[in-house]
Amino acid sequence: MACSLQAVRSGFRSVNKFCIASKNTAEEAVQVIQSGFRVFVHGAAATPVPLIEALCQHGLKAGLRNVELLHIHTEGPGTYNKPEYEGIFRSNSLFLAANARKAVMDGRADVIPVFLCEIPLLFRENKIPLDVALISITPPDKHGFCSLGPSVDCTRAAIQNAKYIIGMANRHLPRTIGDGIIHQSHVDTIVECDYPLHELKKGELSPEELKIGKLIAEHLVEDGATLQMGIGSIPDAVLAQLNDHKDLGVHSEMFSDGVVELVENGCITNAKKNIETGSIISSFAVGTKKLYDFMDDNPFVEMCDVSFTNSTAVICQNPKVTAINSCIEVDLTGQVCADSIGEKMYSGFGGQIDFIRGAALGLDGRGKPIIAMPSTTKRGESKIVNMLKNGSGVVTTRAHVHYIVTEYGIAYLFGKNIRQRAYELIRLAHPDHRERLEKEAFERMKCMPSP
Repeated sequence: MACSLQAVRSGFRSVNKFCIASKNTAEEAVQVIQSGFRVFVHGAAATPVPLIEALCQHGLKAGLRNVELLHIHTEGPGTYNKPEYEGIFRSNSLFLAANARKAVMDGRADVIPVFLCEIPLLFRENKIPLDVALISITPPDKHGFCSLGPSVDCTRAAIQNAKYIIGMANRHLPRTIGDGIIHQSHVDTIVECDYPLHELKKGELSPEELKIGKLIAEHLVEDGATLQMGIGSIPDAVLAQLNDHKDLGVHSEMFSDGVVELVENGCITNAKKNIETGSIISSFAVGTKKLYDFMDDNPFVEMCDVSFTNSTAVICQNPKVTAINSCIEVDLTGQVCADSIGEKMYSGFGGQIDFIRGAALGLDGRGKPIIAMPSTTKRGESKIVNMLKNGSGVVTTRAHVHYIVTEYGIAYLFGKNIRQRAYELIRLAHPDHRERLEKEAFERMKCMPSP
């Protein structure tokens, strides 16, 4: 029989070996969803696409209206965001993915600006009540326990507070250690599925990205540092340059394939960390099958609730916290835009400010909050600008920023005034744009940028 529809607000229901989730097809499982429901959807590599597709068909056939889908970034086609589902579903992103950008631009979907570390509060404090959660889980082990696999993030908080849980038991999901363990008695309906995980292949790094990686690895990452990396080519470029480092640790909201090679080479040991010594700590991971195989049943990796991984009070206790994040553009005062391109929403706050602040507050005084980016876009436009584009959002404020890195060098802005910051940032801009930036800075400040 299925368990009670009401989850215990302070945590999971008590384990009851006689309370076993019903087994249904995806089509049968989603019938519980009605008009006006708010549904949490598991994200990243664990996005349960078969459940989503079944829900979309159910929405059409049953004539559902105003079903809100709440999630961080999801992989897959994001069928619910297509124009034909307007009025049936409305996506509400806590971190925006490529499959939702057009719907947001067209006014058919929404975005919630929020720090990654605070998303669980929305569920735990019942600010956003959840009717149903669609999640991916590993098949139950001999004790009846499943795992949330590579994406614990805010999903743990969601399933602790959702009234009804539909779990897609997928044998491809790596069984991970940490906060993502859930007993089958907590799941109301289990759908057995054989669905390959979403993979994020490494792209070819540009000469500029390789240069940035080398600068950071050689000048900012110390032996024994605790690393946080965002996602994308810049973190990949840094990781590729760290093979001569020793006793590195990882405490990050996410990680990808680059970490695996450093573990295999003995560079990442986590031996110097003060928090969860000896373990990689993360809340989600996206990469290739090599990464997921590495994570499977590996006690060296702990996947945790994002309210723990991204807590500045926790982050600052680790040694030499080195937070490496990227952005869209930086203005001459040090304001960092990372979530939008002008008025166009692109991603979200994510964990950037959680770790920028955690590194800056490092108890050992040796943290390094880093924002890194190529000096220009692929179209040759400068990413260092006099003023952010109209409508752009500030993720890391000018008071939070410390290190800015481009292929032209490293600027340290903490403690510098606006005139000095402009000088340092123009020095990092592409040579083609420096003269113009100097003129714009003079017009803005009524004095020349200088050290």
